[in-house]
Amino acid sequence: MRKLLLLSFLFIITTSCDRDECDVEPNLSVDENQLATDIAKIDAYLAENNIEAQQHPSGLRFSIIEKGDGDTPSLCGGVVVDYKLYLISDGTLVQESPRPLNFDLRSLITGWQIGIPLIDEGGTIHLYTPSVYAYGDQSVPDIPANSNLLFEIQLYVTN
Repeated sequence: MRKLLLLSFLFIITTSCDRDECDVEPNLSVDENQLATDIAKIDAYLAENNIEAQQHPSGLRFSIIEKGDGDTPSLCGGVVVDYKLYLISDGTLVQESPRPLNFDLRSLITGWQIGIPLIDEGGTIHLYTPSVYAYGDQSVPDIPANSNLLFEIQLYVTN
């Protein structure tokens, strides 16, 4: 039940996408002070663990493990993924998908909206996600407020 509840929090309130909105970027309106705090903590984690990550203009850090060779997902498309979710603060594995799951990308947290289109079908990415692009100042089961998160995501299919 707890994992199902957490999975439901992975979704955000959605609006319907029409074809004209599919090229729209994710909403990056965030508390800039919190984003700076988050990025400093993520950068410290990356340095402490000798992890090389790229920086997206949004501030999201990511490591492409496998680029993939299929289609690239669009913001208004669907994706089928496997994932694991860790707290960056202490490395706790909070959740992992029980099987590949199908999501509407536009309905997911901003960090996924930014990161998943960086790979193609068959790809794997690690997203070092600032709290402001995840659950922000809201606490959800097993995730304290303002938690920076590591998602390990494998993209199977876009639709």
